[in-house]
Amino acid sequence: MTERIDAPQVGAPDPEKRNSMILDETAEDDLDGIDPDSVEFASCQFNDVIYGNGQYVCSGDELLRCERGNWLRSGSCDPDNP
Repeated sequence: MTERIDAPQVGAPDPEKRNSMILDETAEDDLDGIDPDSVEFASCQFNDVIYGNGQYVCSGDELLRCERGNWLRSGSCDPDNP
């Protein structure tokens, strides 16, 4: 059984606002060269709201995790299809 993550629903990215890049979970290896303690990469933005490393949000039915300044697709927010 998968554990449900309580994440705020943030809607779709608004192109008029600041948003960090959304990457596939497989891109996590590409982030290895980024210093996790770097102030520049200590947070992600979604529609001008700042989220810290490790925080999750739901964009529609997609679960996103903030990782070193980028959003990684991390599963589903759909309660009927976890």
